[in-house]
Amino acid sequence: MFNKEMKPEKFKDAETIIGSSVTVKGDFHGTGNIIIEGSLEGSLKTDADVYIGEKAQVVANIEAENATINGQINGTIKISQYLALGSTAKINGDVNFQELSVSRGALINGRLSSHGAARNKKNNSTDKKEVLPEEE
Repeated sequence: MFNKEMKPEKFKDAETIIGSSVTVKGDFHGTGNIIIEGSLEGSLKTDADVYIGEKAQVVANIEAENATINGQINGTIKISQYLALGSTAKINGDVNFQELSVSRGALINGRLSSHGAARNKKNNSTDKKEVLPEEE
């Protein structure tokens, strides 16, 4: 979808940018797109999208709608829609998503779970019904 050098087009309207020379400690809660190129310790939650740059160091739990990750994350990741892991992504923690794309070279040390798979399994299941013979 995008390589590690390119940010998705929608990140031109990022509400919060943590630059490569910046270290932030704290909890972020918002509704807009977030770009992290530097360091973050704490938590990050947004109703929009997150972009984690190649040299970013994140020690935080992350919740977002979509995410593109190219840096290092230590923490739980919960993505309600689409998660893209670039070739330089290094994740230590459990990852939950609906759709996932993983580039060759990405490292994940944790459990992967797709909440989309659970929904699809439920929709494809057949209900058992008792069938009685017709009375004559």
